[in-house]
Amino acid sequence: MLPVPGWLQALILGVVQGLTEFLPVSSSGHLVLAQHWLGEGFLFLQEAVAFDLVLHVGTLLPVLYFYRADLASIVQATFRESPFKYEGGPVGWLKGDKHRWLAFLVIIATIPTGLMGVGLKDIFESIFHDAATVCGALLFTGCLLFSTRFFAKGETSKRDLTIWMALLIGLAQGFAITPGISRSGSTIAVALMLGLDRDLAARFSFLLSIPAILGACVLVMKDGVTLSADVLPALAVGFVASMLVGYAALRMLVALVKRGGLHKFAYYLWPVAIFGLYTYAG
Repeated sequence: MLPVPGWLQALILGVVQGLTEFLPVSSSGHLVLAQHWLGEGFLFLQEAVAFDLVLHVGTLLPVLYFYRADLASIVQATFRESPFKYEGGPVGWLKGDKHRWLAFLVIIATIPTGLMGVGLKDIFESIFHDAATVCGALLFTGCLLFSTRFFAKGETSKRDLTIWMALLIGLAQGFAITPGISRSGSTIAVALMLGLDRDLAARFSFLLSIPAILGACVLVMKDGVTLSADVLPALAVGFVASMLVGYAALRMLVALVKRGGLHKFAYYLWPVAIFGLYTYAG
């Protein structure tokens, strides 16, 4: 079998990352399985964590662009009025604008994710090398997504979204640090279970991904990242691929969530997990 060149490996992994970061099938889980199937031919083994990080940053840009209107509204609402001069004080200031309230709840939801990411970082990183555990997590994600078919379209609006709802969604995102548990799938599924409107469930999930990805960057950069110059072109290929494919996948998922079709991804995850377990055992 001919070895797969580095740029082609990076392209494949970039496409996988772009598709699976937004589609609720676990990007980290698919990257682990892809690296496992490449075996000794995987050229970025020493830079696996850094390579995964670069691909995640590539998928951050589509979120910023897709929700640019929301982000702009949040910035404008934040600086338009002073919280200390607002009638009702800082709390009234937060609740006085739906965009400020949404941004505040994104911050609240990020707290459990950050605590779990920092406190359990070593445990989660060890799972990156265990394909069997990843397959089990993919099975769990499939079951979680399938359960959403039993939930009708919610009616919770931005103003009705509460702190405890945000904390539960953030907790779901924290568990999604485990490779094989989809971040978008788990957060959207929990949001739907809590009664959020489908559009708001997707919107909150992907706005929540912004601080999550930035936090992951900080954690990796804190420990230091050493890259050899010869892998930089491949990293660039993976970055561009994840960015372009990610934008298309994001648009696709948001449209699918609005139609109530999130559960359909379970029919993909279950066979992938079973096939992964079979190849791992073999």
